[in-house]
Amino acid sequence: MEYNTQQRKLPLPEYGRSVQNMVDHALTIEDRAERQRCANTIINIMGGMFPFLRDIEDGNRKLWDHLAIMSDFKLDIDYPVEIVKKESLEVKPDRIPYSQNNIRYRHYGRFVQDMIQVAIDYPEGDEKKQLLKMIANHMKKDYINWNKDGVEDQKILDDLYELSGGKIKLTTDDLRLTEQKFFAPRRRQVSNTNQQKRKY
Repeated sequence: MEYNTQQRKLPLPEYGRSVQNMVDHALTIEDRAERQRCANTIINIMGGMFPFLRDIEDGNRKLWDHLAIMSDFKLDIDYPVEIVKKESLEVKPDRIPYSQNNIRYRHYGRFVQDMIQVAIDYPEGDEKKQLLKMIANHMKKDYINWNKDGVEDQKILDDLYELSGGKIKLTTDDLRLTEQKFFAPRRRQVSNTNQQKRKY
């Protein structure tokens, strides 16, 4: 008995080994007209497996692209559409540079650090006080998400002072933070009928 893991790897496994065997058979057909008819039949089968491809734009072209890929671009037929080039499939995408931004406290995240820098340059006044209150409350929420045991307001204000490079110094008298509350999920109540069934 031969397992699929012992056979060659399928280029497009979503179509299965039976369709791949059809494509392999088409490659052995010497008569060009017969080979073309075989290719058209395979396309109809592939379209039946994924009918949504028929409804989307360029869906038919995708099917012919897949047929070319499954034949390793060796199937000599008259393609009704311009198929994808083999070279374009081998081009690796450009490497996406990973952000190297240094985050002092990861539980606060980068957003809080950026907001603190905005607050530093903000003109003095009521708007700045509201901004600082919003930032500090957000920091408290983030901290409690990270540490469910809670946190003192002074700890948040100390972290705000440190993250601002000593430019924002507040006390609990200057700013009262919102009390963050977390509620346990409510348990689903079991009906009396279900309870009675469990007894017997």
